[in-house]
Amino acid sequence: MNVVAIVLIVLVALTHGWILVLEMLLWRTPTGMRAFGTTPEQAATTATLAANQGLYNGILAAGLAWSLMAPEPTTFAFRVFFLGAVVVAGIYGAITVSPRIVVVQALPAALGLAAVLLS
Repeated sequence: MNVVAIVLIVLVALTHGWILVLEMLLWRTPTGMRAFGTTPEQAATTATLAANQGLYNGILAAGLAWSLMAPEPTTFAFRVFFLGAVVVAGIYGAITVSPRIVVVQALPAALGLAAVLLS
């Protein structure tokens, strides 16, 4: 496996792990509200939805971590699937929530996917 691909997979997994923490644990805190641009009222109203989103981000992070540890020959399929899922989620988030999501989520995952496919 290409070192660049591994580094990008780790970066994407850590990003999604951090998003899990923000959405599930820090949503109503100043850190969470600053990250997502919400008010205390919005954070209180949407906390359950955010926790649900955080769980999905955690699943993506876990899948990417597993793709680095899984026995061959399944690693390639896991990497392609989970990086592809992050790209799709990032594009959808950019369209529906904020264009910034393309840079934070979709771009690193797309670069990782390209590195995996080229290795």
